[in-house]
Amino acid sequence: MIELALHILDIVQNSIVAKASLIEISIHEDVKNNVMTILIEDNGKGMSKEEVKCASDPYFTSRITRKVGMGLSLFKSAAEQCSGTFNITSEPGLGTKVAVTMQYAHLDRQPLGDIAGTIALLASSNPYTDFIYNHITNSGEYTFNTKEIKTELQDVSITNPKVIKFIREMIQENIKEINHL
Repeated sequence: MIELALHILDIVQNSIVAKASLIEISIHEDVKNNVMTILIEDNGKGMSKEEVKCASDPYFTSRITRKVGMGLSLFKSAAEQCSGTFNITSEPGLGTKVAVTMQYAHLDRQPLGDIAGTIALLASSNPYTDFIYNHITNSGEYTFNTKEIKTELQDVSITNPKVIKFIREMIQENIKEINHL
């Protein structure tokens, strides 16, 4: 994968398959300390200790449609290439948390990419799942919560193309603002 937003999209798809009703995505860009942290946490079905041990193995998957699962192993590799760490914690019935850290200014760190488009796509493609996206920089913090958006929309669907465009632009502008404070 060529950008971190695609890794996040892939991991969140795992959460959706695990029947999560709430998925939290947090990105912390700490330029001063040269650390980028990405957390993805869900309230899905979770995994056993044995499944957690095998989860980042590309030849392990719980899917029946194919015999490989590359998402977690690629994300782990992306973190480790940047002097980072990769950790999964999970409990059956309680959900899963994927935590990645990496050097922010590392030469091999992939760009974040279109995270606003990724969050807008996830929210609009999964209208019955709630998402909380938190983005922190040394200059500020921004939180996007689909529960709040759905409440404001009332009878307008979050899948409406105008709403999707608005969400993407809103996230982009807020991220730009906390990067330039």
